[in-house]
Amino acid sequence: MLNTSPYTTPVSSPNPALTTRDVTKTFNLGDREIPVLRDISLEIPQGEFLTMMGPSGCGKSTLLNLLAGLDQPTTGEIQIDGQSITGCSRRQMTLLRREKIGIIFQFFNLLPHLTVRENIALPMLIAGERSDEYHQKLDDLISWVGIEDRIDHFPAHLSGGEMQRVSIARALINTPAIILADEPTGNVGTRVGEDIMRLLRLCADEKGQTILLVTHNPKDAAQGDRVLFLKDGMVASDSTLIGNDVHERHIFDCLQKLGI
Repeated sequence: MLNTSPYTTPVSSPNPALTTRDVTKTFNLGDREIPVLRDISLEIPQGEFLTMMGPSGCGKSTLLNLLAGLDQPTTGEIQIDGQSITGCSRRQMTLLRREKIGIIFQFFNLLPHLTVRENIALPMLIAGERSDEYHQKLDDLISWVGIEDRIDHFPAHLSGGEMQRVSIARALINTPAIILADEPTGNVGTRVGEDIMRLLRLCADEKGQTILLVTHNPKDAAQGDRVLFLKDGMVASDSTLIGNDVHERHIFDCLQKLGI
């Protein structure tokens, strides 16, 4: 059972957690230009849980890479907590990502030679924080995600659900402005996936953590406050979800109307 969330609430800011303005991304294939994203403009307020859906090849992964600063848009601007990341140097982006962005991957991306505790603490260690400054926060966060009995284990000795809990704790340790979650239930079973989604929902509800979740699963998407549908590299629909009992049905209806 999850305890009350121990980690610090993200610092209140007058800026949206994330903003994009007319973002496009084009790849060159020989002498051809292949447009992948077309004029993506969106805003995610502080504390919102936004989910994003769309068919394979619609540009979801490309957009997520741009938002994480792992790639640069061809045109347009991206801001994280009011700070533009467009045109940042690699070092500037590394520092900004460390301070303001938490990332949860489908395949966990844990370092195999580090223990659970070391994997979660890694962002703090990289930032040069002293262990006595984050020791209690780390212990509380480990307890909250429910892996306190596995802290000295290595990733190879964990189940998929346990590894994803470690990944979530690692994303939260620096109290980022936004968490980008890429198919976080895609590599675990149904029951474990439901636990992971409850954990993410608690991140938003208890501490106002801003989350952008990319998923193919309508049940996961229904956990959000708003769902964004991408199709052919464009925003095809943007819907606020109201009433838990109609979330999934609404999402299925939108997918059918959009032919996704």
